[in-house]
Amino acid sequence: MGTDGTAGGMGRCHLDLGCGTKPRNPYRQQRLFGIDIRHGLQTPGVEVIVAANLALQAIPFPDSHFDSVSAYDFLEHIPRVALDHASASSRLPFVELMNEIWRVLKPNGLFYAVTPVFSHEKMWRDPTHVNPITPKSCRYFTRPELGARMYGYTGDFEVLRQTRCRFKREYEPASLPMGGTLSRWLDRATGQAAHLVWEWRALKPAAPNKPVA
Repeated sequence: MGTDGTAGGMGRCHLDLGCGTKPRNPYRQQRLFGIDIRHGLQTPGVEVIVAANLALQAIPFPDSHFDSVSAYDFLEHIPRVALDHASASSRLPFVELMNEIWRVLKPNGLFYAVTPVFSHEKMWRDPTHVNPITPKSCRYFTRPELGARMYGYTGDFEVLRQTRCRFKREYEPASLPMGGTLSRWLDRATGQAAHLVWEWRALKPAAPNKPVA
């Protein structure tokens, strides 16, 4: 780890948002980092878990830093609108977070998210779920629409995959065998596919090559 607490050194890096004590590494990157609202978390095999409230704060890592970022059951906790009555102003924390995720991803970096889908009761079961996600929410943050531009969104993603899934069946980005595909269909038919999977690629210019000394 770098002297500033960031991911210095070599190796492909992954960042898990809202990780708790068990950061996930869906793309099996060489180096794993996490962010959680709680302070003092440590987990073997994880380089650092940084404490930050991402509804209020920026992701505390440099630009174009990670090969992949994940958010498991996290986006639904980020408010869409935050009001500041003292200053008579408002913020859009969810849009700001999507900007931050894009910022810290390298060009062609991957974003993987799993969140309860709007229409399922699991979205509303937890009183801290304040940000319902629908199958069309991706249009605000991905090409070709990029609909959140009007709200200050500066990121740029393309959709690689979006699908409904069952919490305990398909929780990692992987191709399913024939039996798994049938199970996914049955989950949808029986109302078990309570979560929505996003898998996106960050579109941004490659960093210029540094001149050789």
